[in-house]
Amino acid sequence: MKHFDAIIIGAGQAGTPLAKKLAESGKKTAIIEKRIVGGTCIIDGCTPTKTMIASARTAYQARNAGKLGVVIDDVKIDLKQIKKRKDEIVKLFQGSAQKGIESTKGLKLFMGAASFTGKKEIKVEMENGKIEHLSADLIFINTGASTVIPEIKGLKNIDYLTSTSILDIQEIPDHLVVIGGNYIGLEFGQMFSRFGSKVTILEKSTYVLAKEDHDVSDEICKVLANEDIKFLTSVDVTEIKKSDKGIAIEVKQKSQSRKINCSHVLIAVGRKPQTESLGLNYCGVKIDDKGHIMVNNKLETNVKGIYALGDVKGGPAFTHIAYNDHVVIYQNLIEKKNVSTKGRPIPYCMFTDP
Repeated sequence: MKHFDAIIIGAGQAGTPLAKKLAESGKKTAIIEKRIVGGTCIIDGCTPTKTMIASARTAYQARNAGKLGVVIDDVKIDLKQIKKRKDEIVKLFQGSAQKGIESTKGLKLFMGAASFTGKKEIKVEMENGKIEHLSADLIFINTGASTVIPEIKGLKNIDYLTSTSILDIQEIPDHLVVIGGNYIGLEFGQMFSRFGSKVTILEKSTYVLAKEDHDVSDEICKVLANEDIKFLTSVDVTEIKKSDKGIAIEVKQKSQSRKINCSHVLIAVGRKPQTESLGLNYCGVKIDDKGHIMVNNKLETNVKGIYALGDVKGGPAFTHIAYNDHVVIYQNLIEKKNVSTKGRPIPYCMFTDP
Protein backbone atom coordinates (compact mmCIF):
# COMPACT_ATOMS: atom_id res chain seq x y z
CA MET A 1 0.00 0.00 0.00
CA LYS A 2 1.33 3.43 -0.98
CA HIS A 3 0.98 6.11 1.68
CA PHE A 4 0.50 9.81 0.97
CA ASP A 5 0.03 12.87 3.15
CA ALA A 6 -3.06 13.79 1.13
CA ILE A 7 -5.30 12.17 -1.46
CA ILE A 8 -7.80 14.06 -3.62
CA ILE A 9 -10.54 12.05 -5.36
CA GLY A 10 -11.63 13.94 -8.46
CA ALA A 11 -9.67 16.37 -10.64
CA GLY A 12 -12.30 19.09 -10.89
CA GLN A 13 -12.34 22.81 -10.19
CA ALA A 14 -11.75 22.26 -6.47
CA GLY A 15 -9.62 19.14 -6.45
CA THR A 16 -7.03 20.22 -9.01
CA PRO A 17 -5.94 23.55 -7.46
CA LEU A 18 -6.05 22.03 -3.96
CA ALA A 19 -3.84 19.12 -5.02
CA LYS A 20 -1.29 21.45 -6.58
CA LYS A 21 -1.16 23.75 -3.56
CA LEU A 22 -0.88 20.89 -1.09
CA ALA A 23 2.02 19.43 -3.08
CA GLU A 24 3.68 22.83 -3.34
CA SER A 25 3.39 23.21 0.44
CA GLY A 26 5.49 20.08 0.87
CA LYS A 27 2.81 17.40 1.28
CA LYS A 28 3.20 14.15 -0.66
CA THR A 29 -0.05 14.27 -2.62
CA ALA A 30 -2.05 12.00 -4.92
CA ILE A 31 -4.99 12.97 -7.11
CA ILE A 32 -7.30 10.35 -8.61
CA GLU A 33 -9.47 10.91 -11.69
CA LYS A 34 -11.66 8.19 -13.21
CA ARG A 35 -12.59 9.97 -16.44
CA ILE A 36 -10.88 13.13 -17.73
CA VAL A 37 -8.90 15.75 -15.82
CA GLY A 38 -10.80 19.03 -15.69
CA GLY A 39 -14.14 18.19 -14.12
CA THR A 40 -17.64 19.11 -15.23
CA CYS A 41 -16.86 22.76 -15.91
CA ILE A 42 -14.18 22.12 -18.52
CA ILE A 43 -15.43 18.86 -20.01
CA ASP A 44 -19.26 18.99 -19.96
CA GLY A 45 -20.32 22.31 -18.46
CA CYS A 46 -19.16 25.91 -18.55
CA THR A 47 -16.53 25.69 -21.27
CA PRO A 48 -18.30 23.68 -24.01
CA THR A 49 -21.80 25.04 -23.42
CA LYS A 50 -20.78 28.70 -23.36
CA THR A 51 -18.67 28.14 -26.48
CA MET A 52 -21.72 26.80 -28.31
CA ILE A 53 -24.01 29.46 -26.83
CA ALA A 54 -21.68 32.07 -28.36
CA SER A 55 -22.24 30.49 -31.78
CA ALA A 56 -26.00 30.46 -31.24
CA ARG A 57 -25.99 34.12 -30.22
CA THR A 58 -24.03 35.04 -33.33
CA ALA A 59 -26.62 33.27 -35.50
CA TYR A 60 -29.42 35.12 -33.72
CA GLN A 61 -27.71 38.48 -34.15
CA ALA A 62 -27.08 37.79 -37.83
CA ARG A 63 -30.76 36.97 -38.45
CA ASN A 64 -31.88 40.09 -36.61
CA ALA A 65 -29.22 42.46 -37.92
CA GLY A 66 -31.72 43.97 -40.37
CA LYS A 67 -33.22 45.93 -37.48
CA LEU A 68 -29.91 47.80 -37.35
CA GLY A 69 -29.77 48.30 -41.10
CA VAL A 70 -27.42 45.39 -41.75
CA VAL A 71 -29.05 42.81 -44.00
CA ILE A 72 -27.57 39.30 -43.90
CA ASP A 73 -29.26 36.85 -46.23
CA ASP A 74 -29.45 33.08 -45.74
CA VAL A 75 -27.80 32.50 -42.35
CA LYS A 76 -26.62 28.88 -42.23
CA ILE A 77 -25.64 26.76 -39.24
CA ASP A 78 -22.63 24.44 -39.58
CA LEU A 79 -23.03 22.27 -36.48
CA LYS A 80 -19.92 20.25 -37.31
CA GLN A 81 -17.81 23.43 -37.32
CA ILE A 82 -19.45 24.62 -34.09
CA LYS A 83 -18.64 21.27 -32.47
CA LYS A 84 -15.08 21.35 -33.84
CA ARG A 85 -14.47 24.77 -32.31
CA LYS A 86 -15.99 23.62 -29.03
CA ASP A 87 -13.80 20.51 -28.95
CA GLU A 88 -10.66 22.53 -29.65
CA ILE A 89 -11.34 24.94 -26.79
CA VAL A 90 -12.17 22.09 -24.39
CA LYS A 91 -8.98 20.27 -25.41
CA LEU A 92 -6.94 23.43 -24.80
CA PHE A 93 -8.40 23.96 -21.32
CA GLN A 94 -8.25 20.26 -20.40
CA GLY A 95 -4.68 19.93 -21.59
CA SER A 96 -3.63 22.91 -19.53
CA ALA A 97 -5.27 21.45 -16.40
CA GLN A 98 -3.59 18.08 -16.86
CA LYS A 99 -0.21 19.63 -17.63
CA GLY A 100 -0.49 21.67 -14.44
CA ILE A 101 -0.95 18.49 -12.40
CA GLU A 102 1.79 16.52 -14.15
CA SER A 103 4.32 19.33 -13.81
CA THR A 104 3.78 19.84 -10.06
CA LYS A 105 6.55 18.35 -7.97
CA GLY A 106 5.30 15.99 -5.27
CA LEU A 107 1.92 15.39 -6.97
CA LYS A 108 1.05 11.99 -8.46
CA LEU A 109 -1.90 11.53 -10.85
CA PHE A 110 -3.75 8.20 -10.84
CA MET A 111 -6.21 7.64 -13.70
CA GLY A 112 -8.82 5.25 -12.39
CA ALA A 113 -11.92 4.75 -10.24
CA ALA A 114 -11.46 5.27 -6.49
CA SER A 115 -13.39 3.65 -3.68
CA PHE A 116 -12.81 3.41 0.06
CA THR A 117 -11.76 0.08 1.56
CA GLY A 118 -11.21 1.46 5.06
CA LYS A 119 -11.32 4.68 7.06
CA LYS A 120 -8.31 6.24 5.32
CA GLU A 121 -7.65 3.56 2.70
CA ILE A 122 -8.57 3.68 -0.98
CA LYS A 123 -8.55 1.21 -3.84
CA VAL A 124 -7.97 2.58 -7.34
CA GLU A 125 -9.06 0.50 -10.33
CA MET A 126 -6.68 1.89 -12.90
CA GLU A 127 -7.45 2.43 -16.57
CA ASN A 128 -4.76 -0.11 -17.46
CA GLY A 129 -6.51 -2.81 -15.43
CA LYS A 130 -4.16 -2.72 -12.46
CA ILE A 131 -5.26 -2.15 -8.87
CA GLU A 132 -3.53 0.40 -6.64
CA HIS A 133 -4.02 0.56 -2.87
CA LEU A 134 -3.44 3.97 -1.32
CA SER A 135 -3.75 5.52 2.13
CA ALA A 136 -3.45 9.05 3.46
CA ASP A 137 -3.82 11.15 6.58
CA LEU A 138 -6.01 13.65 4.71
CA ILE A 139 -8.57 12.75 2.05
CA PHE A 140 -10.59 15.20 -0.06
CA ILE A 141 -13.62 14.13 -2.09
CA ASN A 142 -14.33 16.17 -5.23
CA THR A 143 -16.30 13.72 -7.36
CA GLY A 144 -18.95 16.14 -8.59
CA ALA A 145 -22.42 15.31 -9.87
CA SER A 146 -24.09 13.63 -12.84
CA THR A 147 -27.40 13.82 -14.70
CA VAL A 148 -30.52 12.55 -12.93
CA ILE A 149 -32.38 10.13 -15.20
CA PRO A 150 -36.05 10.14 -14.15
CA GLU A 151 -38.22 7.05 -13.97
CA ILE A 152 -40.40 7.49 -17.05
CA LYS A 153 -42.08 4.58 -18.78
CA GLY A 154 -40.32 3.83 -22.07
CA LEU A 155 -37.46 6.31 -21.58
CA LYS A 156 -34.82 3.57 -21.65
CA ASN A 157 -36.09 2.44 -25.04
CA ILE A 158 -35.18 5.66 -26.84
CA ASP A 159 -31.85 7.38 -27.46
CA TYR A 160 -32.46 10.30 -25.12
CA LEU A 161 -29.94 13.11 -24.72
CA THR A 162 -28.29 14.49 -21.58
CA SER A 163 -26.41 17.74 -21.05
CA THR A 164 -23.26 15.77 -21.90
CA SER A 165 -24.34 13.78 -24.96
CA ILE A 166 -26.14 16.70 -26.61
CA LEU A 167 -22.78 18.46 -26.94
CA ASP A 168 -21.71 15.87 -29.50
CA ILE A 169 -24.76 15.41 -31.72
CA GLN A 170 -24.04 15.63 -35.43
CA GLU A 171 -27.30 17.14 -36.66
CA ILE A 172 -29.66 19.88 -35.55
CA PRO A 173 -32.85 18.36 -34.10
CA ASP A 174 -36.04 19.08 -36.03
CA HIS A 175 -38.02 19.25 -32.78
CA LEU A 176 -36.23 19.13 -29.42
CA VAL A 177 -38.33 18.44 -26.35
CA VAL A 178 -36.57 19.40 -23.12
CA ILE A 179 -37.78 17.68 -19.97
CA GLY A 180 -36.93 20.12 -17.19
CA GLY A 181 -37.31 23.90 -17.11
CA ASN A 182 -34.31 24.99 -15.06
CA TYR A 183 -30.92 26.47 -16.01
CA ILE A 184 -29.66 23.58 -18.10
CA GLY A 185 -32.94 23.12 -19.96
CA LEU A 186 -33.41 26.80 -20.75
CA GLU A 187 -29.82 27.34 -21.89
CA PHE A 188 -29.90 24.37 -24.27
CA GLY A 189 -33.44 25.21 -25.33
CA GLN A 190 -32.53 28.71 -26.46
CA MET A 191 -29.28 27.50 -28.00
CA PHE A 192 -30.92 24.91 -30.25
CA SER A 193 -33.83 27.19 -31.06
CA ARG A 194 -31.29 29.64 -32.44
CA PHE A 195 -29.63 26.81 -34.36
CA GLY A 196 -33.00 26.19 -36.04
CA SER A 197 -34.77 23.56 -33.93
CA LYS A 198 -38.38 23.74 -32.86
CA VAL A 199 -38.16 23.63 -29.05
CA THR A 200 -40.71 22.62 -26.43
CA ILE A 201 -39.84 22.74 -22.72
CA LEU A 202 -41.78 20.59 -20.25
CA GLU A 203 -41.73 21.51 -16.55
CA LYS A 204 -43.34 19.56 -13.72
CA SER A 205 -43.67 22.62 -11.46
CA THR A 206 -46.22 25.37 -11.98
CA TYR A 207 -43.53 27.64 -13.42
CA VAL A 208 -40.01 27.32 -14.84
CA LEU A 209 -36.95 28.26 -12.80
CA ALA A 210 -38.82 27.09 -9.72
CA LYS A 211 -36.09 28.29 -7.35
CA GLU A 212 -36.35 31.87 -8.58
CA ASP A 213 -39.00 34.53 -7.92
CA HIS A 214 -42.12 34.23 -10.06
CA ASP A 215 -41.52 37.57 -11.78
CA VAL A 216 -38.09 36.38 -12.93
CA SER A 217 -39.65 33.22 -14.32
CA ASP A 218 -42.38 35.18 -16.08
CA GLU A 219 -39.92 37.54 -17.76
CA ILE A 220 -37.59 34.82 -19.03
CA CYS A 221 -40.58 32.92 -20.42
CA LYS A 222 -41.70 36.06 -22.30
CA VAL A 223 -38.21 36.50 -23.75
CA LEU A 224 -37.94 32.88 -24.88
CA ALA A 225 -41.52 32.80 -26.16
CA ASN A 226 -40.57 35.67 -28.47
CA GLU A 227 -38.05 33.24 -29.98
CA ASP A 228 -40.85 30.69 -30.57
CA ILE A 229 -39.90 28.44 -27.66
CA LYS A 230 -42.97 26.75 -26.23
CA PHE A 231 -43.47 26.04 -22.52
CA LEU A 232 -45.77 23.53 -20.88
CA THR A 233 -45.87 23.71 -17.08
CA SER A 234 -47.56 21.54 -14.43
CA VAL A 235 -46.80 18.62 -16.71
CA ASP A 236 -46.21 14.97 -15.86
CA VAL A 237 -44.53 12.87 -18.53
CA THR A 238 -46.29 9.51 -18.36
CA GLU A 239 -44.71 7.59 -21.24
CA ILE A 240 -42.19 7.96 -24.05
CA LYS A 241 -42.02 5.66 -27.03
CA LYS A 242 -40.73 5.43 -30.56
CA SER A 243 -43.18 6.28 -33.32
CA ASP A 244 -43.35 6.57 -37.09
CA LYS A 245 -42.67 10.29 -36.67
CA GLY A 246 -39.71 9.79 -34.36
CA ILE A 247 -40.57 9.96 -30.66
CA ALA A 248 -44.00 10.24 -29.05
CA ILE A 249 -44.29 11.71 -25.56
CA GLU A 250 -47.44 11.17 -23.54
CA VAL A 251 -48.03 13.92 -20.97
CA LYS A 252 -50.70 14.79 -18.46
CA GLN A 253 -51.38 18.46 -17.76
CA LYS A 254 -54.04 19.36 -15.22
CA SER A 255 -55.76 15.98 -15.63
CA GLN A 256 -55.81 16.30 -19.41
CA SER A 257 -53.70 13.94 -21.52
CA ARG A 258 -51.98 14.88 -24.74
CA LYS A 259 -49.28 13.57 -27.07
CA ILE A 260 -46.24 15.45 -28.35
CA ASN A 261 -44.30 14.19 -31.36
CA CYS A 262 -40.65 15.15 -31.61
CA SER A 263 -37.30 14.08 -33.03
CA HIS A 264 -35.12 14.39 -29.90
CA VAL A 265 -35.54 14.41 -26.11
CA LEU A 266 -33.17 16.16 -23.71
CA ILE A 267 -33.28 15.11 -20.05
CA ALA A 268 -32.60 18.14 -17.85
CA VAL A 269 -34.43 17.51 -14.57
CA GLY A 270 -31.40 17.98 -12.34
CA ARG A 271 -28.14 16.46 -11.17
CA LYS A 272 -27.18 14.04 -8.40
CA PRO A 273 -23.94 13.65 -6.39
CA GLN A 274 -21.53 10.97 -7.53
CA THR A 275 -21.21 9.09 -4.25
CA GLU A 276 -22.77 5.71 -5.00
CA SER A 277 -19.53 3.97 -6.03
CA LEU A 278 -17.24 5.54 -3.42
CA GLY A 279 -17.77 2.89 -0.76
CA LEU A 280 -18.45 5.51 1.90
CA ASN A 281 -19.79 2.81 4.21
CA TYR A 282 -16.21 1.57 4.60
CA CYS A 283 -14.93 4.91 5.89
CA GLY A 284 -18.05 5.98 7.79
CA VAL A 285 -18.68 9.27 5.98
CA LYS A 286 -22.33 10.31 6.26
CA ILE A 287 -24.53 11.39 3.35
CA ASP A 288 -27.97 13.01 3.27
CA ASP A 289 -31.12 11.53 1.74
CA LYS A 290 -30.11 12.73 -1.73
CA GLY A 291 -26.61 11.26 -1.53
CA HIS A 292 -24.73 14.50 -0.85
CA ILE A 293 -21.80 14.22 1.54
CA MET A 294 -22.56 16.07 4.76
CA VAL A 295 -19.93 18.60 5.87
CA ASN A 296 -19.51 21.36 8.45
CA ASN A 297 -18.80 24.99 7.60
CA LYS A 298 -15.12 24.13 7.16
CA LEU A 299 -16.03 21.36 4.69
CA GLU A 300 -14.96 18.51 6.95
CA THR A 301 -17.16 15.41 7.11
CA ASN A 302 -18.12 13.56 10.27
CA VAL A 303 -14.83 11.63 9.90
CA LYS A 304 -11.86 13.71 11.01
CA GLY A 305 -9.43 14.29 8.16
CA ILE A 306 -11.92 13.57 5.36
CA TYR A 307 -13.34 16.58 3.51
CA ALA A 308 -15.76 17.14 0.59
CA LEU A 309 -15.65 19.95 -1.97
CA GLY A 310 -17.76 21.09 -4.90
CA ASP A 311 -21.08 19.67 -6.12
CA VAL A 312 -20.74 16.36 -4.24
CA LYS A 313 -21.42 18.08 -0.91
CA GLY A 314 -24.66 19.77 -2.01
CA GLY A 315 -25.50 23.45 -1.92
CA PRO A 316 -25.04 25.79 -4.90
CA ALA A 317 -23.52 23.80 -7.78
CA PHE A 318 -21.28 26.48 -9.27
CA THR A 319 -17.66 26.41 -10.41
CA HIS A 320 -16.73 29.45 -8.35
CA ILE A 321 -18.20 27.83 -5.23
CA ALA A 322 -16.10 24.71 -5.83
CA TYR A 323 -13.00 26.84 -6.35
CA ASN A 324 -13.70 28.78 -3.16
CA ASP A 325 -14.12 25.46 -1.31
CA HIS A 326 -10.49 24.64 -2.03
CA VAL A 327 -9.44 28.09 -0.80
CA VAL A 328 -11.29 27.57 2.50
CA ILE A 329 -9.62 24.20 3.08
CA TYR A 330 -6.15 25.34 2.08
CA GLN A 331 -6.25 28.43 4.26
CA ASN A 332 -7.41 26.44 7.27
CA LEU A 333 -5.07 23.46 6.92
CA ILE A 334 -1.92 25.04 5.54
CA GLU A 335 -2.11 28.72 6.48
CA LYS A 336 -3.69 27.89 9.86
CA LYS A 337 -6.46 30.45 9.43
CA ASN A 338 -10.01 30.16 10.75
CA VAL A 339 -12.04 30.46 7.54
CA SER A 340 -15.63 29.30 7.13
CA THR A 341 -18.13 28.89 4.31
CA LYS A 342 -20.78 30.51 6.50
CA GLY A 343 -22.12 33.72 5.06
CA ARG A 344 -19.99 33.75 1.92
CA PRO A 345 -21.58 35.58 -1.04
CA ILE A 346 -22.99 33.35 -3.78
CA PRO A 347 -23.18 35.22 -7.09
CA TYR A 348 -24.67 33.29 -10.00
CA CYS A 349 -26.29 33.77 -13.37
CA MET A 350 -28.02 31.80 -16.11
CA PHE A 351 -26.53 31.95 -19.58
CA THR A 352 -29.66 32.62 -21.55
CA ASP A 353 -29.72 35.79 -23.65
CA PRO A 354 -30.46 38.03 -21.84
